[in-house]
Amino acid sequence: MPTVQVSTMTPVAVMVGANRIVPAAGIIHPLGNAELSPADEKALRRRIVESALKALATEVVAPTVFAPDESRASARESEPSRS
Repeated sequence: MPTVQVSTMTPVAVMVGANRIVPAAGIIHPLGNAELSPADEKALRRRIVESALKALATEVVAPTVFAPDESRASARESEPSRS
């Protein structure tokens, strides 16, 4: 059965042999970002999950990283943090 590992540590996932890897948003909140507005966070989650679903439907023979589709990122997510 195919699986996808959503991980912030993609090099480790590759080293341990995970076949389908999707980079996570962060260590504390892998599928979210508390600093985003609710709408932007939902869009971020959707991109990560859609990337994972695409990875599940793709045949792979070696560890493969499936990056979330950045073309759908909102302007707010791509702005640098001002903290």
